[in-house]
Amino acid sequence: MVTPLRSVGTHAAENLQYIRQTMERSSSFTAVPGVGGVVMGVIGLAAAGIGARQPTGDRWLAIWLVAAAIAAVVGLVFMSLKARAAGLTLMGTNTRRFALGMAAPFVAGAAITYELWAVNNFTVMAPTWLLLYGAGLLTGGMFSVRVVRIIGVCFMAVGLAAVLTPHEWGNIWLAIGFGGCQIAFGIYIARNHGG
Repeated sequence: MVTPLRSVGTHAAENLQYIRQTMERSSSFTAVPGVGGVVMGVIGLAAAGIGARQPTGDRWLAIWLVAAAIAAVVGLVFMSLKARAAGLTLMGTNTRRFALGMAAPFVAGAAITYELWAVNNFTVMAPTWLLLYGAGLLTGGMFSVRVVRIIGVCFMAVGLAAVLTPHEWGNIWLAIGFGGCQIAFGIYIARNHGG
């Protein structure tokens, strides 16, 4: 049986597509921002300091929600800058996988936070946020550099410590996690993984 001849251009295009898909599957999401992580940590420390002085749980929650929104924007901006500087796109397969791994725990955290607020129970918000942020970094980090998974484990450890200590310490644990851990690992990422 005679097989039909294919053009060299068609064959080359198929090979390039195969190579591109293989590289995407084997590469990791590397646009995790180090400098952005440091800035996010500073925002976390500021939120802890301001939050500690709030007279009501509602005002404390508002401070942390505003800080989370600002930190998310900072993280996305620095991630975009790092990707652009490295000539990477934020639309690749591993970026989507990283985002999906992070998204599920974040959505769960938002829903739990709303329900806790609705029943006026602020005592377990700190461990919940730390544990779910850690879970998001751990799962999303499967498609990133190893240090992201280590950060996730550290956040979960801080969250477990928050569970095992009096709830009045919650703001301190948030400062340690979203402040100290973010800054320390941000510096590490900036030095060892760029940007």
